[in-house]
Amino acid sequence: MRMTSVTPVKRPGTAGPARRAYTIVVFVVLASLDNVAIGLVPPLYDPIGEALAVPEGAIAVVTGVTYLVTAVAAVAWAYAGDRFRRRPLLVVGTLVWAAGTFGSGYSTTFGMFLVAQVVGAVGLGAVGSVGFSVVSDLISPRRRGLVMSFFGLSQGVGTLAGTLVGGLLGAGDWQRPFRVVAVAGVVAALAYLVTYDIRRGENEPELAALYEQGGEYEGRISSGDLPKILARRTNMWLIMQGLTAQVTFGSLVWLPRLFQARAEEQGFETPTAVAVGATFATLFQLGGVLSIIGGLVGDRLQQRVPGGRALVAAVGILGGIPFFVVLFFVPMHIDLAPDAGSGAVAKAVLRSVITEPTVALSLVAALAGLALISANSPNWFALIADVNPPEHRGTVYSLGNLVNSVGRAAGNALVGAVFSGLARSLPPPLNYATGLALFQIFFVPTGIMYLKAAKTSPADTAAVRAQLADAQPTFDGSGRKLS
Repeated sequence: MRMTSVTPVKRPGTAGPARRAYTIVVFVVLASLDNVAIGLVPPLYDPIGEALAVPEGAIAVVTGVTYLVTAVAAVAWAYAGDRFRRRPLLVVGTLVWAAGTFGSGYSTTFGMFLVAQVVGAVGLGAVGSVGFSVVSDLISPRRRGLVMSFFGLSQGVGTLAGTLVGGLLGAGDWQRPFRVVAVAGVVAALAYLVTYDIRRGENEPELAALYEQGGEYEGRISSGDLPKILARRTNMWLIMQGLTAQVTFGSLVWLPRLFQARAEEQGFETPTAVAVGATFATLFQLGGVLSIIGGLVGDRLQQRVPGGRALVAAVGILGGIPFFVVLFFVPMHIDLAPDAGSGAVAKAVLRSVITEPTVALSLVAALAGLALISANSPNWFALIADVNPPEHRGTVYSLGNLVNSVGRAAGNALVGAVFSGLARSLPPPLNYATGLALFQIFFVPTGIMYLKAAKTSPADTAAVRAQLADAQPTFDGSGRKLS
């Protein structure tokens, strides 16, 4: 890390409330849209595979490849973001993923689709990694969990929207949702050009006097900082927990396929079944909104108990397992005309929550399970910010996301093979339900690693606070450095 002397300079104009609010809104939209693009493909595995003359498993492999490409690209984007201005990187990254998404909407062969998805994945790597660095500078440590829950929620909402947009707009024409989302991405990138450029570390209490005196925090990452990053024990637990957690999360992208199979079991044709599956999956994932509570509880507990954020994440991950098992196996029935359109499907699904007890039970299980496991996301974000200085946060996030993507790709690919193997003795949808339930076991080591992080994070957080305090010079009234 390069820690050059900090000299007093003219303090950049801070943004007014209106421009800061505009910046936050645009950023949340931008973070949501890139996840919309990610969520488009899973509900369309079947129609895309049929149109491109490949099995749906091949399209699932493409999804796994894009996860890996996004994660690898994010490391480079994050390192650049920890050294240079971040706003231009976010704009360029958004335009790149929009181009790839647009190309996906015009693909006529499997090769074209694969290339377009990979191009989009390169751009997607910028939004999460560089964006996390920006968001961590927007908030003070006391409110990290709560605000990070909105950052995570914007991503979760984006994924849900992608599932819904893909399933509904793509039910009759699988290419249409890709084109629509690509245009929205370009509009968001243009809107981001006039946002407030957040200064690095501007909301850290230890740096407040520095900025008030007209100084600038000059900490920047260097190539020699990786050993320091990995030497923080909490970083290792936060990075490695994603390997097992994301195997389970990766398997959950097949949730629309489970509900589609249940609709097909009732005799619905594929287009209608796809819409039913996407709608049910979207409805049942609304429990992710309760991540706000997980972030708030993490903030409160962290102020009372050292390592409180990690404890909240551990309890949430382990506590959600039984609720998901219930969700996978409870049978459902939907009363719907065979030729119903997307609007009729949505109405029928909502009506079934009231008229069908098993659907109501499934919804309760889904909301409870997702409310618990969603406590993981905001507290993971907040812990990374707590135990790392500003110039390391984007890179640590990207390293964690790289491991996350390996686990997510493994889960996505392995669960498909498990479904196929189980299908030899278990007909759909039972093979999907059994496979998804088996993959819940990977949450157990994740919870254990969070318990380990609860023990190491207090010392690592204290070390960062001391480092920031040491980086702060003081000046006399004429602007000369005193120490």
